[in-house]
Amino acid sequence: MRLIIYSMLGLLIVIQYPLWFGQGGWLKAYELERQLEAQIQKNKALEIRNNKLAGDVKDLKEGTRAIEERARSEHGMIKEGEYFVQIVPKDGMQSPNPVTAPSVPKQ
Repeated sequence: MRLIIYSMLGLLIVIQYPLWFGQGGWLKAYELERQLEAQIQKNKALEIRNNKLAGDVKDLKEGTRAIEERARSEHGMIKEGEYFVQIVPKDGMQSPNPVTAPSVPKQ
């Protein structure tokens, strides 16, 4: 009788092993589901970034206002007839825009 019980228990373990640890087992499916959720979140973030970049490209292609704004903020350029005013912050304060108001080295 013990032999039958032990053999049934052994067969149960052999049958259950692929279900839990096999190639298509529950643990593998759970791990793949977690990876899928992470990839979906990453794709959403990249889609938002791509939409923003597409908007920037559209602005740069269609109008001069975006180009002018970018030239002013990134390169410190000014139009003809405008005056450039630089405000030097007090020691210990950081300037909000290093192009238009660079920080002064401490002496």
